[in-house]
Amino acid sequence: QVQLVESGGGSVQAGGSLRLSCAASGYRYGSDALGWFRQAPGKERDRVAAIVTGSEITAYVDSVKGRFTISQDNTKNTVYLQMNSLKPEDTAMYYCAWGPRISSLWNRGEAANWGQGTQVTVSS
Repeated sequence: QVQLVESGGGSVQAGGSLRLSCAASGYRYGSDALGWFRQAPGKERDRVAAIVTGSEITAYVDSVKGRFTISQDNTKNTVYLQMNSLKPEDTAMYYCAWGPRISSLWNRGEAANWGQGTQVTVSS
């Protein structure tokens, strides 16, 4: 059973930065995908970024390209989401997600497991 624990959310002003962490366990390094999704109040959960563990394969939604970076530290079994130049529209609950295939995780949002979420609030 893959377990995911997020941390690092908080409140910042527009233009600021935050780094989210997702401590993961039980996944298959080198094949499974880990990703970040977000859900704003009254909206559906949307993809943000994803990475194939043990590789350089990443994916980003257009709205965060150039501002957010997903990375991994295999020694700590942790995936990070570095968020720079934050905007008020980035305000949402951010969820870490795991899936055995990045295609299904990214293209269809089919996560086999979700973290509990961490709140990010960006004020103007």
